Amino acid sequence: MISFIDLNLRYGPKVVYENVSATIGGRDRIGLVGSNGAGKSTLMKLLLGETEVDSGRVEKEEWATLGYLPQDGIEVSGKTMFEEVKTAFEDVLSLQEKIDAADEKMAEMDTSSEEYYDLLDTIGAWEQRLESLEPQKMKSQIEKMLLGLGFSMKDMDRDTGEFSGGWQMRIALAKLLLQEPSLLLLDEPTNHLDILSQIWLENYLKNYEGSIILISHDKAFLDSVTNRTIHLSMGKCRSYNGNYSFYIQESEAEKIRLRKAFDNQKKEIQKQKDFINRFRTNVKKASMVQSRIKALDKIEIVEIPKEEKKIFFRFPPPPASSQKVIELTDLHKAYGDLQIYSGLDFHIEKGDRIAIVGVNGAGKSTLARILAGTEPFQQGERIVGEKTELAYFAQQQADELDPDNTVLEEVEQAAEEYGNGESNPRAILGALLFRGDDVFKKTDVISGGERNRLALAKMLIRNANTIILDEPTNHLDIRSKAVLQDAIKAFDGTIILVSHDRDFLDPLVNKVLEVSKTGTRLLTCNVSEYIERIKDEGLIASN
Repeated sequence: MISFIDLNLRYGPKVVYENVSATIGGRDRIGLVGSNGAGKSTLMKLLLGETEVDSGRVEKEEWATLGYLPQDGIEVSGKTMFEEVKTAFEDVLSLQEKIDAADEKMAEMDTSSEEYYDLLDTIGAWEQRLESLEPQKMKSQIEKMLLGLGFSMKDMDRDTGEFSGGWQMRIALAKLLLQEPSLLLLDEPTNHLDILSQIWLENYLKNYEGSIILISHDKAFLDSVTNRTIHLSMGKCRSYNGNYSFYIQESEAEKIRLRKAFDNQKKEIQKQKDFINRFRTNVKKASMVQSRIKALDKIEIVEIPKEEKKIFFRFPPPPASSQKVIELTDLHKAYGDLQIYSGLDFHIEKGDRIAIVGVNGAGKSTLARILAGTEPFQQGERIVGEKTELAYFAQQQADELDPDNTVLEEVEQAAEEYGNGESNPRAILGALLFRGDDVFKKTDVISGGERNRLALAKMLIRNANTIILDEPTNHLDIRSKAVLQDAIKAFDGTIILVSHDRDFLDPLVNKVLEVSKTGTRLLTCNVSEYIERIKDEGLIASN
């Protein structure tokens, strides 16, 4: 359906693509993976024709349509949400023209080719779409889509301008899915979704008729949705015929094979060199020596690919803690007329490892801020244990860096603020991949991932026995998330985590606090077990 061939792209000394090629078939579900800066989002924009490369080309069938969801930045206003999403159907009239043109093309194609059957599947999907687009069906499709993505029926008539950035992205996603393009390009689609909406989207994409290229740092989501993985790293591209876990398994096996081949070749080369040196002056062996010299010159040396740098860090050892860490009693919290909590009772004991989950807008981050002591409330009591030492990482913490500071100055100020003069800011930044002159960059020019790592570095300065983390994995790639996960596993203190990434959460928590508009409940389980429970309770919308 679509191919990119011999792509080459450099930004100064940085090689983004070096002779990168791949083909996207008619029913592929591709996970596009690699570290931040590897060129994943750039590749999507290249397929859309929104950026250029130094050399190479993209080939696309005329009938193929592309739909793109960026990470953020989409805002609409001036229409009700229902009317805005209804615009997804504006291209319906052109469907019959596409079907007619595709029928003509099929008459000239090889009926045994893969392209023929890809086009046949696409025509079938278009014809089904035409049949389904009766006015009443259109209305129910829109409503079903929006309800699945977490909206309510009363939201249908609200002006789109009333919705926040995360909900705006959900509106854009609803429109895109209803348009049913041949190829969906989704760049971090779960960033703005809570767990319930994420599971709904996961199930929807499994049954999607077209192809999908998905950038996500959520391993569980990738494993569930994708059947191919394209890995971009240090300018190279490798394709694997399986999901993310398959790719990890195969790439590790590949590294082992390469190391073994490298060692065997090294031994063989040394053996031949020893023979040459031993018999170099032996006239009777002269022809054999020359033969082996020529053979050595022709050997294609096995190369072990360079590996990208990894971040590494550990939280400081926690000081002794009280048994009672934090207790909330009869807590009431509202924003104007919007009631968030009414009579909330909740306590955290030493050693608790709790995931706070729930739909967006239910008050997860508000609760994290109240627990951290940064959010006021109207009524009730917050009691902190006598020996409780708190460290708090907020969603917006990376956005609150001082733009006049360098990376190093930001951490040094944190060390001074927390009275931790014995800390080593340069060493902490080095562990988080801020090397050399990186520490002298101003905070307003570093990337989203770097900003999050810098906010984590500031947190590492603080000695705490209770850590509250609100969406700490935003802007972290899968490898960096694994490092953070290992650090939290190794932390022998109390952990409260707000996140919707179940693969990240499962090994870390033993309790789940569900926050909803009707109240809270604390369950003793991990997040995957919680999801199975709410499925049994019928709390996830059907597709």
